[in-house]
Amino acid sequence: MGPRVLQEFAGRWRIERRIADARAGVEGRLEGVADFTAGEGGLVCTESGLLRYAGAPPMRARRVYLWRADGPGRIAVAFEDGREFHGFALRGEAAEAEHDCAPDRYRVRYDFSGWPDWRAEWRVRGPRKDYVSVTDYRRGEVGPG
Repeated sequence: MGPRVLQEFAGRWRIERRIADARAGVEGRLEGVADFTAGEGGLVCTESGLLRYAGAPPMRARRVYLWRADGPGRIAVAFEDGREFHGFALRGEAAEAEHDCAPDRYRVRYDFSGWPDWRAEWRVRGPRKDYVSVTDYRRGEVGPG
């Protein structure tokens, strides 16, 4: 059974992300942490880590999202500046959502079947983008982001 309420995401997660960019013909990896901390009417999710692409020097990466309860069993995710990103229902072992960022379309599938470990798989398509990003979130001993 997956998570049932927003607060079950609170805390620190180790993250491993694989990015396959079909348009650029490159693959990347990010290793780091995701901190879900109280704030902004819900949880502030700060992901940070080291991003590596073959043939390029490693770079620090960071992104921030706002996760809020959106009624019983629902989560609304916003960008750091408060703009809506997507929402999903906490029902069972999976959830899906979409975000249109014209002309590109973002689709995510959350997999909670191994909860408390979980996965977010993004498929992004459009005239400027064509990539898949898969992030695994795991509890446990993690160092600084």
